[in-house]
Amino acid sequence: MVGSVGNGLADLGASMNGNGKAAAEPLPMEMDPPADVMAAAAAAEGEAASNGRREIVMGRNVHTSCFAVKEPDADDEETGEREATMASVLALYRRSLVERTKHHLGYPYNLDFDYGALGQLQHFSINNLGDPFIESNYGVHSRQFEVGVLDWFARLWDLEKDEYWGYITNCGTEGNLHGILVGREVFPDGILYASRESHYSVFKAARMYRMDCVKVDTLMSGEIDCADFQRKILQNRDKPAIINVNIGTTVKGAVDDLDLVIKTLEESGFKDRFYIHCDGALFGLMIPFVKKAPKVTFKKPIGSVSVSGHKFVGCPMPCGVQITRLKHINALSSNVEYLASRDATIMGSRNGHAPIFLWYTLNRKGYRGFQKEVQKCLRNAHYLKDRLKEAGIGAMLNELSSTVVFERPKDEEFVRRWQLACEGNIAHVVVMPSVNIDKLDYFLNELVEKRATWYKDGISKPPCIARDLGEENCLCGLHK
Repeated sequence: MVGSVGNGLADLGASMNGNGKAAAEPLPMEMDPPADVMAAAAAAEGEAASNGRREIVMGRNVHTSCFAVKEPDADDEETGEREATMASVLALYRRSLVERTKHHLGYPYNLDFDYGALGQLQHFSINNLGDPFIESNYGVHSRQFEVGVLDWFARLWDLEKDEYWGYITNCGTEGNLHGILVGREVFPDGILYASRESHYSVFKAARMYRMDCVKVDTLMSGEIDCADFQRKILQNRDKPAIINVNIGTTVKGAVDDLDLVIKTLEESGFKDRFYIHCDGALFGLMIPFVKKAPKVTFKKPIGSVSVSGHKFVGCPMPCGVQITRLKHINALSSNVEYLASRDATIMGSRNGHAPIFLWYTLNRKGYRGFQKEVQKCLRNAHYLKDRLKEAGIGAMLNELSSTVVFERPKDEEFVRRWQLACEGNIAHVVVMPSVNIDKLDYFLNELVEKRATWYKDGISKPPCIARDLGEENCLCGLHK
């Protein structure tokens, strides 16, 4: 039965014993998709190959392995059978998390954290309703922690307490949605400009807000091409410009040249007619600790900055930080009698636990702690890039980045095992504080071993990635 508890347990590598209770078995690396799904995927792949393009490989349908919610039996309270079954499910799920964490490399999450000291707070429904700076009638909140965290980030980006407004979001996407919304409110007839390698949430914002959006070309590194940017803003010189600047692109980890973007705007006649939102989901918190890196600061004419809290910082739930100038927020803010507060946020109700987790980490690590972790990440990223090239695998690492981009592994099972993020012929590893040399060696050794079997027939060839990363970073037969 699709959605039954038993089926979900099978996905975690469990079976049911004679008493109907879960019996643990070794976890499988993956559960095979249904035959009809595999057949459809094969057909799509064949069609894509005939058209000379790579088909997007989608993940499994979770309906085939979900845990159903069932009504308790009448005698459950007496037998305790239900509690035992749920305990088994959770124990097996924890085992799967341990295994998947061991093979996690493709997404920018710092998995090295310990918040055991905060377990005592999980019994409370903490909700930071509305504006973080104005209490509501709901008293179980963590605004005092939230504002402390916001003050820390405002100092990091050179904005005084009486000049900023911000809040802790539910994720990085919400930060982008809010930053672009503020820009739209400042310039209602403005046009949104974003590089083609911007995060998809930027283009989601354009659709949600019915904004005109212009995609700007990128350089090989992935950063915005300011020559193309200038051409496109000059085609719309009568409309203000709202610009998304990437402090680390999603795939290549490229950092847009903020100073050059500002210079391009001002030289093109847009002085005082532009709003810049900086999407710093991952690198927004890393770049302040990179020597000689350009500064992201409100001393420059930017409007907002957002970062993710569950990425470099390391937090067990998705969250983020959005900071903007206080003068911009009045257009969004409204009084809410039901809350006895104001609200200029996207979501309204907000996770009150997230600010406490962020506050806890910021206090434990501080500026010096983050600086050490940034240096470690950059050092290990260079190690990975060099080892890949030594093994004959094309790879690229941007100067200010810990994202190592390389040729896409041929086997999708290997991609799933290591949870690699892929796009076309390339994949990447994001080297986070939780990724050490031992883990990188484990991955590299397995990749080299598997690669030898993928191409041993001499017919299959590694993909050419010169178009994606440049000829100097490609080690295919043509460019080696």
